[in-house]
Amino acid sequence: MTTTTTDTRAAAITLTEAELDLYVTHAPTRGLLTGPGLPDDSGLLTFAPLRTAGLRTLADVTDGPARLAGELRDRLVIGELLGPSGAGTESILLDGGTGEITTARRFAPTGCRPLAPSLETLLRFAAVTEELAGLRGRFASFAGRHGTKAATEASRRLLTLFEEGTDGEVPPYWKAAALIRPLALVAGPGTALGLTLDLPGRLLDEEFGPGRVARFEEVDFPAALTHEPTRRFLCETGLPEDAILFRLDTDVPLQTLTEYFRDERLGEYPLEDLPAHADRLIRLGHLAEENSLVVDGTTGAVLNFSEPEAALYLLNTDVSTLAYTLWLLHHERTIDAHLGHELTTDAYDQLATTMIQTLTSIDPTPTTSDADWHYWTELFQDEAGGVL
Repeated sequence: MTTTTTDTRAAAITLTEAELDLYVTHAPTRGLLTGPGLPDDSGLLTFAPLRTAGLRTLADVTDGPARLAGELRDRLVIGELLGPSGAGTESILLDGGTGEITTARRFAPTGCRPLAPSLETLLRFAAVTEELAGLRGRFASFAGRHGTKAATEASRRLLTLFEEGTDGEVPPYWKAAALIRPLALVAGPGTALGLTLDLPGRLLDEEFGPGRVARFEEVDFPAALTHEPTRRFLCETGLPEDAILFRLDTDVPLQTLTEYFRDERLGEYPLEDLPAHADRLIRLGHLAEENSLVVDGTTGAVLNFSEPEAALYLLNTDVSTLAYTLWLLHHERTIDAHLGHELTTDAYDQLATTMIQTLTSIDPTPTTSDADWHYWTELFQDEAGGVL
């Protein structure tokens, strides 16, 4: 294997004709691999395994063909799809005879899923998706634009670009990217309330329905809630009363975590296990699996308190990114239902990765938190639980 370099990009991964002779007969693929080569990695995928290990069949990687279906044995491992943390999530496979690109689970692969009809198309799809993420190239006109109209327009443009290379049959991974990733454009950077995001007016009402978004009054707030941007958001924008994974406390005025366990759960949970600053943590509602959603009354940070672990974990940067997360979860379900649940049926794990990447682009909490565990990340990835 050889590499080539230029002054404007990192080393490209190339292979010699001799290296390809054993594996690749598809002429356009051979031309790409011996000519311009492949980038080391991008935000979505990496070809680093090809650089470090050369061409290998999936049978070689998984310790022999006996464990694999016949269609998988001779597929060539050329890279990996990347998750939000930068770790590989699936192997990228090349059919040396047809040039088709598929993916398979990295551990105990039992089947493959389409990713692109060719290596050239795969590189183009990754490039345009990154143009969307950076609002450059074919998506430069979206810089500074926000709202549902901008997101819908960007989604249509990205889907059209994908359809050009697939005869209209867009693989699930890229369909999820086209339908979910542009949703990061819905909310703009926070200016009005001093929070991370400015949500479009009535966004939550339109998504969850009239009368299903609760807005608070000053009398509802405990004295410990001194963070003014949080108070204004809860009064002016509000939160959905009943969302996926979350139920808002609306029966009584908001309580501190100490007050909640002392008054509502007396005898059910030892007060000595509460965090030392529980008197400044305001409980907004209930999360699944015995978790309370709380906001730090001083800083506005949103956390989840795990009762079984008696531990606090950072959940969202603030209430604006919390509201966006709840909206994103609900809207994803609406999209998937419109598609006949195609995404959750055919590519749940790929959809989960796309959801986490989209959320992270708005609120980097899942990747910047010191904790190894993050509530939304874990629940998104819970295919058995069917959260998405």
